[in-house]
Amino acid sequence: MARIIGVELPKQKRVEIALTYIYGIGRYRSCEILENTSIDLNKKTDDLTDEEVSKITDFIQKSYKVEGELRRDLQQHLRHLIEIGSYRGIRHKLGLPVRGQRTKTNARTRKGPKSGVGGQRRKKGD
Repeated sequence: MARIIGVELPKQKRVEIALTYIYGIGRYRSCEILENTSIDLNKKTDDLTDEEVSKITDFIQKSYKVEGELRRDLQQHLRHLIEIGSYRGIRHKLGLPVRGQRTKTNARTRKGPKSGVGGQRRKKGD
């Protein structure tokens, strides 16, 4: 089983798809990585040699922010928005939609489940 940047890649998948299991790498970027390292897109993860795995790992580390480093940067960016008191930062802090969606209806993913009126539930037959 190939292990790249601390992520176990699935065995029986094509390398192009398997690379997308790494946070920060999608289909386009995985194709780009394989082109630059001259590895066949259709090769299975099991068939990768140690040399090819190290080529991929080196290229990713030189070229992109992925996994922990990317997550940390995103968290710092959100923290910065909250600190400076920007509109987006306030919305993040309150747990409301950030990008202008309506909140009168919908927005249940961000706001959480509805709270009932008075906190009591009706019984059947009432």
